[in-house]
Amino acid sequence: MKIKHIEVIPIVVPLAETFRGSKYSMSERATLITRVFTDDGAVGEAYNGDEPDTQHEIARIILDELQPLIMGRDPLMVEQCWEAMLPPTYDILRNRKLVVMAIAAVDSALWDLVGKVAGLSVSELWGGYRRELPIMAIGGYYGKTDTQLAAEMQDYRDMGLCGCKLKIGGLSPAEDAHRFKVAQAAAGDDFVFTVDANQGYSVAEAVEFVRLAGAEYIRWFEEPVRWYNDARGMRDVRFMAGVPVAAGQSEFNRKGVGELISSGAIDVCNYDASWGGGPTEWRRVAGMAQVYGVEMGHHEEAQIAAHMLASVPHGTYVEVFHPTRDPLFWDLIANRPPIVNGMYTVPSEPGWGLELDWDYVEHHRDDK
Repeated sequence: MKIKHIEVIPIVVPLAETFRGSKYSMSERATLITRVFTDDGAVGEAYNGDEPDTQHEIARIILDELQPLIMGRDPLMVEQCWEAMLPPTYDILRNRKLVVMAIAAVDSALWDLVGKVAGLSVSELWGGYRRELPIMAIGGYYGKTDTQLAAEMQDYRDMGLCGCKLKIGGLSPAEDAHRFKVAQAAAGDDFVFTVDANQGYSVAEAVEFVRLAGAEYIRWFEEPVRWYNDARGMRDVRFMAGVPVAAGQSEFNRKGVGELISSGAIDVCNYDASWGGGPTEWRRVAGMAQVYGVEMGHHEEAQIAAHMLASVPHGTYVEVFHPTRDPLFWDLIANRPPIVNGMYTVPSEPGWGLELDWDYVEHHRDDK
């Protein structure tokens, strides 16, 4: 079996509203469907990322730079293929992260192919630890009244989700703590809350937020402080506020995550395989985290994250958005498993276990 060619399909779906975090906003959802074809007719496919501004450049890198490097190779030799795709990252004058995201897309498709050839889901292929995971929303974006925020939390309960990662960091700690308490009161005591400042606070502001909101109500505090000294700042928030801290999604290689872990900056690593070299690299990071007693999460991308998190003993929550924020997870996947009592059943079909709705793909593809 040899790799014959790769196909890449960019997808863009306009959103009905603009979603605003602490320092950013999103008005469309984008992804790349990557398909690896072999000479004997096997196909591995996955969709990755949310890069509306750069997805066409990532697609070009896949087709023009990575495809020639793995053409004719055995797709079951995933580690060999991964190493073969590294040379384009050696150019110090280019944006390496775009190449790493391109590698991630191909790597994800290769793991789907391996699973299909083996007749195993990716989580089973990697040994498997659990067959279902708790699933929570990423929500609480800015621009909603207290009534609307409370109604959003009720939506998540009605959807069967177990909790919400609430967006903070765009207002004062007091104002964000008020929003947190509104959401908490609406959701009830058995609803899990994490919070995500997206690097929006100073250390003092992050500590103040925790004091006002209550550390005992926060499962973890994600990216609490600004980027320019984040490892030390997150360590300080951990010690000063007494709350678990999560980060890792902003790193795109194992070295960056290793520094967060070894410096005592995080309790939870939410490394994003789609931004950081694919499932192959995520597994390496997960092993490093386990050595230090750090839990593993994954920044959104439930369609692949569920398998990765279910394959390790220190996996945490699957993350999804409200259907208005991410129609892809809810509409692109034709065989999406149901959510019951806050739990998501990991697909048991070979590979990622995804069946894509190709009518939906054709309607939203961005290369025509």
